[in-house]
Amino acid sequence: MVTLALGLLIPLLGTMLGAAFVFFMKDSLPERVQKTLLGFASGVMVAASVWSLLIPSMEMEAAAGAWSVLPAAVGFLLGIGFLLVLDELTPHLHLGSDKPEGPRSRLSRTSMLALAVTLHNLPEGMAVGVVFAGAEQGASQLSLASALAVSLGIAIQNIPEGAIIAMPMRAEGNSRWRSFMIGSLSGAVEPIGGLAIVLLASMLTPVLPYLLAFAAGAMFYVVVEELIPEASSGKHSNLSTIGFAVGFVLMMVLDVVMG
Repeated sequence: MVTLALGLLIPLLGTMLGAAFVFFMKDSLPERVQKTLLGFASGVMVAASVWSLLIPSMEMEAAAGAWSVLPAAVGFLLGIGFLLVLDELTPHLHLGSDKPEGPRSRLSRTSMLALAVTLHNLPEGMAVGVVFAGAEQGASQLSLASALAVSLGIAIQNIPEGAIIAMPMRAEGNSRWRSFMIGSLSGAVEPIGGLAIVLLASMLTPVLPYLLAFAAGAMFYVVVEELIPEASSGKHSNLSTIGFAVGFVLMMVLDVVMG
C-alpha cells in the first residue's frame, strides 16, 4: 500500500518541484532551456509508452501468436482518439500561442493554459495507474519495480513541465505563489486518474492489455500534437532533439534496470 501511494504521488511531486522554480528564477525560462526541456519530456514519454506499456501489452497476449498485436493496436488507436476528442471539447491555450483551441469560452488566459497542461498530464496519470494495476493483479510482465520506474520517469519529466507552465504564469502577471499553485495543481489529475484505475483494477483485468496500449496512445498524442511542435518551432530546435535523446535513453534505462 505504501509503495502504491508513493508511486501515485511521485509524479505530482515532480510537477510541484518544477513549479517551485518561480521562487528562485526570473519571470521566464530561457528559450534554449525551454526547448531542451520540451524535447526531454517528449523522449521520456515515448520511451515509457514503448517499454512500459506497448511491449507489456503484446507480451500479455503472447499465446495468441501473431494476433498478440491486436490489443496493442486497438488500444493505441483508442487512446489517440480519446485525447483527440478531449482536445476538441476542452477550451485550452498552449504555451507560446495567443489563439485558444476547443470551444469558445470566457475562461481567463491563465485558466486555459492550466487546462492545456492538465490535458497533457491525464494520460501520464493513466499510465502510472494502469501499470500499478497490472502489477497489483500479478501480471508477470509488470512488477512493482517496473511500475515505480514508470512513476519515477514521469516525475522526472514533470519537473521541466511544472516549470514550463508555472514560469509563464508568473510572466502573465500572477504572483509567485499563485503561479506555483496553478503549476502544481495542473499535475493533480495524475494521482487522481491513477488511483481511479487502480481501484477499478479487479474489473479491468480482462482488458488490461488494451488499457496499457490506450495509455500509450494518449501519451503519443500529447507528444506528437503538442510537445514536439512546440519544441521544434523557431530557433534552437537542435537542443530539443538532444533533450529528446537524453530523455528517451534515461527512461529506457530506468525501465530495463528496475524492471
